[in-house]
Amino acid sequence: MGERVSGALLVAAGGALGALLRYGSVALVTRAWGAPFPVGTLAVNGLGSLAAGALVGALAAREDSVSLRLFWGVGVLGGFTTFSAFSIDTLNLLREQRVLAAVGYLAGSILAALGAAALGFRLTR
Repeated sequence: MGERVSGALLVAAGGALGALLRYGSVALVTRAWGAPFPVGTLAVNGLGSLAAGALVGALAAREDSVSLRLFWGVGVLGGFTTFSAFSIDTLNLLREQRVLAAVGYLAGSILAALGAAALGFRLTR
């Protein structure tokens, strides 16, 4: 029971940190770009995917990494990246009848996230 509680606390603490980082990052990127396009969500999901790939690569050989995975992977990066915002951003573009922008955002987000995760993994392996 104690191990589950400590794991939940690690995830909660990391998630709070990740959510705060996402909030600030999205605001910063959106303000800098000023575009009517969800660049903030695209940026945090790409950066989060890079970090997730690097984390998986760095911790792959470590047997004592459960706490690190819970805090950084599930908590911080889970709170930092956001599939729900990606989904709503895409839906909003479609509702605005900006089909080409929605398709570009979908494809760009998926390719950026996968490419960034692969790069992060490769850099730490």
